[in-house]
Amino acid sequence: MNHLCIVTTGGTIDKIYFDDLSEFQIGEPEIGKILGQLGVNFKFDVIALMRKDSLHITQDDRELIRRTIAAQPHRHVLVTHGTDTMIETAKVLADVGDKTIVLTGALNPARFQASDAVFNIGCAIGAVQSLPNGVYIAMSGRVWDPTKVRKNREANRFEAV
Repeated sequence: MNHLCIVTTGGTIDKIYFDDLSEFQIGEPEIGKILGQLGVNFKFDVIALMRKDSLHITQDDRELIRRTIAAQPHRHVLVTHGTDTMIETAKVLADVGDKTIVLTGALNPARFQASDAVFNIGCAIGAVQSLPNGVYIAMSGRVWDPTKVRKNREANRFEAV
């Protein structure tokens, strides 16, 4: 992989909490800072497409994500996305074509010390480099086919269907 295109949509990975009532906003994408701190050995660009909780991502937003990815010259694409509707977006991306697209996110904001964000990003980067063209979800150390996974909201994890 010579170049990684990163498309950010918001979600928990980029959330910033302001007070004891857990009021939040979705801030600037964290992934560029994370990759910069890790000193990765590949080029990347970050397209900050939107700052939305995935529960607020609409079908029009999903089409915008699809069009944006399809227009990129690079084959390897990583999408940061909220976990609640990540699967729905992955299914919309299935027809993009000659690209390897991996969606990832976090169950806890990247700014939190106990966040799973860095681990999920690392897993997604490994996956996007080694998998054939297609769309995948990388969460919690696993790589999933979007048609064979679901988010178990009670257990706060992804699992096979």
